[in-house]
Amino acid sequence: MTGEPNLSPARLRHARFAIAGVFCAHGAVTGSFATRIPWIQDHAQLSAGTLGLALAFPALGAALTMPLAGRINHRLGARTALRILLSLWTLSLILPSLAPNLATLCFALFVYGGTAGMADVAMNALGVETENRLKRSIMSSLHGMWSVGALIGSAAGTLAAHTGADARLHHLIAALALTAGGLFAVRGVLDLRTDTGGEEAPPHFALPPKSALFIGAIGFCAVFAEGASLDWSAVYLRDVLHTDAGLAAASTTAFALTMALARLVGDKVVDRFGAVRTVRAGGALATAGGLLVVAVHHPAAALAGFGLIGLGIAVVVPLAFAAAARSGPAPAQAIAGVATITYTSGLIAPSAIGAVADATSLVVSFGLVTLLSFALIVGAAVLRQRPAEAGAASGSGSGDGANQDEPAAIQP
Repeated sequence: MTGEPNLSPARLRHARFAIAGVFCAHGAVTGSFATRIPWIQDHAQLSAGTLGLALAFPALGAALTMPLAGRINHRLGARTALRILLSLWTLSLILPSLAPNLATLCFALFVYGGTAGMADVAMNALGVETENRLKRSIMSSLHGMWSVGALIGSAAGTLAAHTGADARLHHLIAALALTAGGLFAVRGVLDLRTDTGGEEAPPHFALPPKSALFIGAIGFCAVFAEGASLDWSAVYLRDVLHTDAGLAAASTTAFALTMALARLVGDKVVDRFGAVRTVRAGGALATAGGLLVVAVHHPAAALAGFGLIGLGIAVVVPLAFAAAARSGPAPAQAIAGVATITYTSGLIAPSAIGAVADATSLVVSFGLVTLLSFALIVGAAVLRQRPAEAGAASGSGSGDGANQDEPAAIQP
């Protein structure tokens, strides 16, 4: 990638804050939508089953369109591609609340998910490039800002729902505000373009490269544990441990808060210990949390367990995206591959947990989550940076074990 030569430290700091703003805006759309799902269900007159069918379409749209993002990024450049894709995503928030029936809602959610996925790839690719130029980890905090945005969007949506506001008006106002905010943030990101003189354009629709498959498998394990915990932790406390609704809901809150906080501070840990050691330690924490959930049948143990799972998996996906971008000559294509795998994991996790619970029990389902958390310890080595890349980052071909995990510097 080329563009903006002679970047000053002040310009790089500004670019970091700008891409953080983009992540925040992206998360705010998700939070805004999630809080109005009951209104959308009533408006489209859907049963719980048909709503579940419709809610599969965002992940389907994302999985099918994310492979296009590499071509768009190559053709338009990082800033222009992000400006267009982020605007399409924020404006797509308007569509679901307008849908009067199942068919139109499925179409709206397919578009909503497709634009989300392509914007996700573009912003993560640019986030990794910014990280490389800063020569220190920022991806964890960027994903933390996504969580902050989701909390802001959900808080505003909760207020709108509490006052009885029409979701069509709420989402129109939110979409316009987030589009304006996103465009303002994009103005400050790095303006990078592919050096077309020596690099072949990626295909219009590219399957995940081989380099992304093993990295994607690590992301798959983390996102599976995330989706299972978010969707089923409250049910676990209610049905298995027989707690009241308030305490059951607290398990979801404990999980989400530990994830957000860990992502906001995770970069310091990654810079100190490297990606491999961080993911191994996180996998150990998540495994310990899973064991607390399935082996100690007490509400306090379950709350602590879900909190540990959130803490342990928080930085895995940001590090997987960063590793994918360094795994081959086409960063956006590799990120799209990892994102496709992780989105697929998020799609199947809730239903897989339910299927296992129906066949056996919810305790066995979270035993599966515990095994996937343990897989993070075993598979973390795929995030290790190759020696040549570590040498580029440190200025020499040598370094200790921690530094060999750090991002490689790409000179502007």
